[in-house]
Amino acid sequence: MDAVPSHSDCPPPPIHVAIIMDGNGRWAAARGLPRAAGHRRGVEAVRTTVETALDLGVSYLTLFGFSTENWRRPALEVSSLMGLLRLYLRSEIADLHRNGVRLRIVGDRSKLNEDIVALIEEGEALTASNRRLTLTIAISYGGRQEIADVARRLAGEVAAGKLSLGEIDERAFADRLFTADIPDPDLLIRTSGEKRLSNFLLWQLAYSELIFVDTLWPDFSRRDLEEAIRDFQSRERRYGMAGA
Repeated sequence: MDAVPSHSDCPPPPIHVAIIMDGNGRWAAARGLPRAAGHRRGVEAVRTTVETALDLGVSYLTLFGFSTENWRRPALEVSSLMGLLRLYLRSEIADLHRNGVRLRIVGDRSKLNEDIVALIEEGEALTASNRRLTLTIAISYGGRQEIADVARRLAGEVAAGKLSLGEIDERAFADRLFTADIPDPDLLIRTSGEKRLSNFLLWQLAYSELIFVDTLWPDFSRRDLEEAIRDFQSRERRYGMAGA
């Protein structure tokens, strides 16, 4: 299948693509490998996806890397995932910076080891001025937790007299989310055939187009992203209004 056309009359690509990267464990199990092997292969898929997003003109790419619920997985698997995160931050930051990618990590950093937090802060500082693509990775993240944290913050501001009840609206709420400085996703892709949001960007995905693909994340390729974007470009986004 041909790549996404780039000529001027082609619909533009989505500005912001979010992806739930699912299927690493099943990929490994199907090959008689430990789950860690699937996670390692999944890192390669991240690299391919970032490169493809750059080529296709996507401005924002958000990846669900590790959820608040994932802390309940076996300790060995969690340790392996944290090791891969360290490796990614150490090995990929220079390339991301060279390619004009801004890195952002969102989620609860209090549960991460200090060395990982230091690597995150270094990577974010180095790439802060890059504008070609903003890569956001959600680590130790949960959508419900994010919403509850914003509600708690708003209540605290009202109690302190810094904000009135009348000033609390959708904009005030969105301005306190992790993603306050980037647009909501236009397109959400979930791999592995599962069809649920799994507590990911619950506020931000209100009007996103959803695409579920059977491909397991370690096998997610340039063609998979191109086909998802082509599907997105064929849709009419109405935001609750009547169609044409």
